[in-house]
Amino acid sequence: MQKFEGKSVIITGAGSGLGRAAAVEIAKEKGKLALVDLNEAGLQETEREIREVAPDAQVISLTANVANESEVENYVAETLKHFGTIDGFFNNAGIEGKQNPTEDFGSDEFAKVININLTGVFYGLKHVLKVMREQGSGAVVNTASVGGIRGVGNQSGYSAAKHGVVGLTRNSAIEYGQYGIQINAIAPGAIMTPMVEGSLKQIDPENWEEVGKSFVEPNPMKRFGKPREVAHLVAFLLSGDAGFINAAVIPIDGGQSYKY
Repeated sequence: MQKFEGKSVIITGAGSGLGRAAAVEIAKEKGKLALVDLNEAGLQETEREIREVAPDAQVISLTANVANESEVENYVAETLKHFGTIDGFFNNAGIEGKQNPTEDFGSDEFAKVININLTGVFYGLKHVLKVMREQGSGAVVNTASVGGIRGVGNQSGYSAAKHGVVGLTRNSAIEYGQYGIQINAIAPGAIMTPMVEGSLKQIDPENWEEVGKSFVEPNPMKRFGKPREVAHLVAFLLSGDAGFINAAVIPIDGGQSYKY
C-alpha cells in the first residue's frame, strides 16, 4: 500500500513551485488531491504533470483567493463533497511582495502580503481544522520561511507574515494535538521556484542568474534547493509516518539559517 492511498490532501498555491512539486509527489503515492490556486492555467499545468506520473490520480482543481474567507470555505466544502474527508492540508499559497527597506515599504503592499501570506493561512487553518477535529485525525503543513525564523532585509511584509505563520503553527498545534491532528511548518530557504526567480529579477532583471550565484555562495551547500526536495519533506509530514512530530518548524535551507 502506498503512503497516501485512500487519503485526500488539499494543496494551496498548487499552480507552481512548491505546491506543484508536492502535488506530483503525493499523486505518485496514490493521494487524492484538491489543487487550489488563483492561476487557472497554473493548475492545468500541475494537473498535466500529475497525469504524467499518475494517470489515474483523483484530482480536482479549484480556483480561489486564499485571502477571501468565503472562497476558502468553498474549497474546503468542495473537497469534502468530492472526497468525503480531508486527511492532509499543505497550507502553502504565498507571495513575496516588492523588496524595499521598511521606511520605503508601501502600506498597501504590506497589507497585501499580510493578507495572502498570513490571513490566508489563518483562514485555511480555521476551516480545515474544524473538519479534522470532527474526523479525529489529520495532518497540516504550513509554509513559513527562513524569513519567518530570522530577518532577511528589505521584506517587511514577507518577514512579518512568515513569523506570524510560525506563531499560528505552534499555537494551533498545541490546541489540536489532543484531537489526533499534527500541525507543523516548513521553513524553506533559497529554493529555485518562480517566486525566487522573480525575487532575483527584482535585484537585477538583466543578470539575475549571476545574482543567484552570489546569493547562494554563503550557503554551506553552495546551491539552491530543488522544489522536489521540499516536496519530499512535505509528503513525509503529511503521510502519517511522522505522527509524533507536532508544532515543529523545520528549516530546509542547506544549513544556512544555522550559520554564524
